[in-house]
Amino acid sequence: MSSSPDDKAVSSAELEKNQPEHIDHVYSNGSDDTEDAAISFGFTPAEQRKLIHRIDRRLVVTVGVMYCISLMDRTNLSAASIAGMQVELDMVKGYRYSLVTLVFFVTYVVFQPLSTGLVRKIGPRLHLAAICVFWGATMIGMGFAHTWNALAGLRALLGVFEAGFFPSAVYLLSTWYVRYDMGKRYSVFYIIGCVASACAGILAYGLMQMDGLSGLGGWRWIFIIEGVLTCVVGFGGYFLLVGFPDSKQKSWDFLNEREIAFIIARVNADRGDAKTEPFTARKFFGAGLDLKIWGYALVFFGTTTITYALAYFLPIILHENMGFSIGASQCLVAPPYVFAAIIIYADGYAGDRWKLRGPVILFNMVICLVGLPIMGFHKTPGIRYLGVFLVTAGANANVPATMSYQANNIRGQWKRAFCSATLVGFGGVGGIAGSLVFRTQDAPDYRPGIYACIACALMNIILVLALGGFFRVANRRAARGEVVLEDPDNEGDRGFRYTY
Repeated sequence: MSSSPDDKAVSSAELEKNQPEHIDHVYSNGSDDTEDAAISFGFTPAEQRKLIHRIDRRLVVTVGVMYCISLMDRTNLSAASIAGMQVELDMVKGYRYSLVTLVFFVTYVVFQPLSTGLVRKIGPRLHLAAICVFWGATMIGMGFAHTWNALAGLRALLGVFEAGFFPSAVYLLSTWYVRYDMGKRYSVFYIIGCVASACAGILAYGLMQMDGLSGLGGWRWIFIIEGVLTCVVGFGGYFLLVGFPDSKQKSWDFLNEREIAFIIARVNADRGDAKTEPFTARKFFGAGLDLKIWGYALVFFGTTTITYALAYFLPIILHENMGFSIGASQCLVAPPYVFAAIIIYADGYAGDRWKLRGPVILFNMVICLVGLPIMGFHKTPGIRYLGVFLVTAGANANVPATMSYQANNIRGQWKRAFCSATLVGFGGVGGIAGSLVFRTQDAPDYRPGIYACIACALMNIILVLALGGFFRVANRRAARGEVVLEDPDNEGDRGFRYTY
């Protein structure tokens, strides 16, 4: 939908005047209020859809491509490992490879709260683009490391720069959409990241063929070329990213004032937290007193333990455990992630359509519980590879499903920021666990790692069932007027209900 000169001439005061009085105080689990917002700003339903799709193309695709690069950069160690890195850097002894993988997550977890707070201060365009360029430069440096200690130090620095991207991107997306638009958007965002996981092995295999060029090993070119690509994406991201809908920062004429005011009114009609609240330590850190936030974080921890274990060790498992060649092990990583992308989008579509979140997570974890024993215990390599499909799909589909679960059940800008930081922070802790579950001494069967992943899937099922039970009781009490949900200051916002 194009912007007309008349649209741009509408003043903020006129928009505020035309906004319905009830718009800041009415919330629903449907679309009636968002339709009211559309009518009040002169948008037909068709124009509304075109506007939302324009935001999708600009926002979801841009952060998705940047996340694709992020995921590729943090998980390319396994490809470099079987391309000669472990031998050249003397990493085959003890826990050296596992240490190099996990130091990334130490700084990744520690620096997330700071970075999530900064994104509101300096804006997502500058913040996300800058850290993307910085971690790309770090990746290039990894290609010139001559000791495993130096590589570990660069991985720790990579964690500092990448710490702010994922929680900030999740937070940014949540500010633009109503609750039952988020499932599909988070799914597409993460699917683009899965493309990285699917293509990373194939790309790494191609870059390995540069072995000997300029006197550098093939594994070094994996880091160097992917680092250069990251820097290019970072520079491009500065021009394509947009700010928060209520931000005063320009977004390169992406939306006019009338369209932005409509988006803000639409989010306010759904959950009432589109406008930025003044920062206070009580509002930000006080969110930590809400036990539900730690429940969401633990679900994310259990999920990412499995996803990172696959990301860091799948090529190694395919080579050592299932007997595939190095080239085949690199390329056979791709098909399970393609299958995962189908499940991810189906989850997002079904969750938004039927307004469900918890059952989607339960479904994904059941898929994992079916796939893990097949992957770990069957005697035939081909059947074990089928188990890889199920585990990869279930675990990766649970990432956007959990993001939607917490986003639908949180109100307030700073509580949302805190929740994004803790969610992704626990995801980083899951990365530490995932980098350790498949130990070198357990090769080639890696049974303890399989058991650990099964335990994580079972934990997620228990947590979601417990949270769902709490939500049902709380919603019934709110319907009777006994409590006000997600409103610690008791300001009278009584329409909010939890999503099961």
